[in-house]
Amino acid sequence: MMLTVVAFVVALGLLIAVHEYGHYRVAVACRVRVIRFSIGFGPTLLRWKPRRQHPGQDTEFVIGALPLGGYVRMLDEREAPVAAEERHRAFNTQPLKARAAIVAAGPAANLLLAVVLYAVVGWIGVQEPAPVIGKPAAMSFAAQAGLQGGERVLRAGDEDPDSLSPVASFEDLRWQATRAALDGRDLRVEIESAPGRGTRVVVLPLSRMGARDADPQMFAKIGLAAPFTRPVIGEVMADGAGSRAGLKAGDQVLSVGTTPVVDGQHLRELIRQSVDGREGRAQPWHIERDGHMLTLDVRPEVREEAGTFVGRIGAYVGAAPEMVKVRQGPVDGLVKGVQRTWEVSALTLKMMGKMLIGEASIKNISGPLTIADYAGKSASLGLTQYLVFLALISVSLGVLNLLPLPVLDGGHLMYYLWEGLTGRGVSDAWMERLQRGGVALLLVMMSIALFNDVNRLFG
Repeated sequence: MMLTVVAFVVALGLLIAVHEYGHYRVAVACRVRVIRFSIGFGPTLLRWKPRRQHPGQDTEFVIGALPLGGYVRMLDEREAPVAAEERHRAFNTQPLKARAAIVAAGPAANLLLAVVLYAVVGWIGVQEPAPVIGKPAAMSFAAQAGLQGGERVLRAGDEDPDSLSPVASFEDLRWQATRAALDGRDLRVEIESAPGRGTRVVVLPLSRMGARDADPQMFAKIGLAAPFTRPVIGEVMADGAGSRAGLKAGDQVLSVGTTPVVDGQHLRELIRQSVDGREGRAQPWHIERDGHMLTLDVRPEVREEAGTFVGRIGAYVGAAPEMVKVRQGPVDGLVKGVQRTWEVSALTLKMMGKMLIGEASIKNISGPLTIADYAGKSASLGLTQYLVFLALISVSLGVLNLLPLPVLDGGHLMYYLWEGLTGRGVSDAWMERLQRGGVALLLVMMSIALFNDVNRLFG
């Protein structure tokens, strides 16, 4: 719990500081006087004025108790009277291009941070599951394409065979599948069933997957729910069904009843399904132990989960997946950072657009509870996973602030676009109406996000 809180606060503090620093730095470059730079709202925890500041600046830096936002307060005639000798340093008196640059600098700083974070992850290198597919669900697209589990994906791309590019890891494969599904196109993959047995190309018909299917179950529908793991028994609990049947850690399960076991995920599903009503179904398990073949009769215990009775054997099932280290050089890492930031930004905008026109579920909107949960989980997995999380949230923050909502940076840029086209600014009356509408819409979005958070975490 403490790790989750710390990881969440650090993430928000860093991303907000970078966003506001973008506004601040460009404002200073445009010779606008910055009165206050605040990270957080509410009661002040810390306040200081650096002795050395940019010429003409006496900015007060503040850290508030609630790290849910921040602001850069500039000299502005619309907020308070400005002395005549200071008027040239007020924000509202600046040329249109300067005001637009100051406003756009916040989201731009978040996108630039994402580029740097993705590049750093590429330079450090990250351990990811190898691109070996676990047994796909029976009606998934991968199963319909003839994949059975255990196939290694070498390359993937769109319909053009010449466009296939190497697949570095299972996460890389899922990323390409996500893009293909949301683009409404099929994904062509080159696979190797076993070393030395040659390769073949299969097509996953993801064009048949609508944007409404882009939900937490999307990868199960595609057939990429989990990477391949050997069907090996791990630690066996002393009083569990597995222990009573004679199972030991290190046993490799070859079949359950008459069903050959493909991988760890498949074995877990077979165990869950080994029930008759409220009773466990005894079946012969064919296993390999230290090079010897054995047959054990295993009757799972029955547990109730979400109103459904499932089997349990009281043991860890499935070995760790094969891991590969994905790492880029200095230039390649930076290029990859730019590319991934662009792809995530485009994907985020595309998903928002589909939700707006009803082609995607609003269940995809996440709020602070989900972000905090993911912050804690990513931090527990190590530095690189936490950096990837920070990059993703930084992209989301940058893209969200560019939306044309009056209360966001994108809304102000829309005002400036109107001013540039018509030669006059938005009237105060219209500004007030748009602000009220923007606040109402933002509150609706926040309510939906909070509802989704509660439903996802506690439902």
